[in-house]
Amino acid sequence: MQSTNQPQETLDGNPFLLENDGAYRRWRALKLSSAEKSAADLIVPVRDVENISAEEHNALLIRLRQCNMAIYQCERPETVGKDQIRQFGKQLGLHRLDPNMLADDDGITSLQTEARKSDRGYIPYSDKRLLWHTDGYYNPPERKIRAMLLHCAQNAVEGGENEVLDHELVYLLMRDANPDFISALMAPGAMTIPANVEPGGEVRPAQSGPVFSLEPSTGDLHMRYTARTRSIEWKADALTRQAVEFLQSILADNNYVIRHRMQPGQGLVCNNVLHNRTAFRDDAQSGKSRLVYRARYYDRIADTHWYQLGN
Repeated sequence: MQSTNQPQETLDGNPFLLENDGAYRRWRALKLSSAEKSAADLIVPVRDVENISAEEHNALLIRLRQCNMAIYQCERPETVGKDQIRQFGKQLGLHRLDPNMLADDDGITSLQTEARKSDRGYIPYSDKRLLWHTDGYYNPPERKIRAMLLHCAQNAVEGGENEVLDHELVYLLMRDANPDFISALMAPGAMTIPANVEPGGEVRPAQSGPVFSLEPSTGDLHMRYTARTRSIEWKADALTRQAVEFLQSILADNNYVIRHRMQPGQGLVCNNVLHNRTAFRDDAQSGKSRLVYRARYYDRIADTHWYQLGN
């Protein structure tokens, strides 16, 4: 079991600790009863993303507490750019952007087909599919991505559908199958991401860490995962291998995946849930090409802690 220095009040009754079986059973029942089944259940219309109303904020929080994600739908998509997205995030407690290597100068990334980046192996900048992952799985602990926002400025001619899956439900399914799977994936060296080496040298060092971990101050569950297989190093023991295989089987077939092709003016805001993307096709002649703004945050969305489920 993962060692932790959490304050005692966050440990008592925390359902993500294996020793708290009663708390887990209570949380499990509430979680399953409130799990959303479709993208339509997640959508919240927003009149002005820079000044969301109390009612809009509450509607977003309900969904975020239930399943760690919500889809906002702007009333006037043409008025929303990166400045408006940044202000929207601040109203949800999201302030600390991750200025990752390929982000724009303002810290928000413009995801679109770009040969200069895709030719270097960065698949988000291509029209290819993206496998299941959480954002920032290669980041060190001090740059943990706790929340993210994807805003659709323009969709593709076809394709570009996202699948999303609440990581807490993945934890639930794995714990129900075998609690030892949770222990294995909470091990500090469960998953190692290889160093990113380019012709000019090492861009990013190798990064080891757990798949599941708990936030020290709140006990909230965090997941770090990628379904990519190239050079990923898993801890070399039978239990970890079995846990990873079971996790992969969940991602291949479960009842909780939500599928949605975002339209211009729609955005996904979440506590870094699992997500993927299908391949897509742009149309160079018409000038229609997929453009999605991505903001990654070190913050978790405010007032969306595990103990607030059902409130």
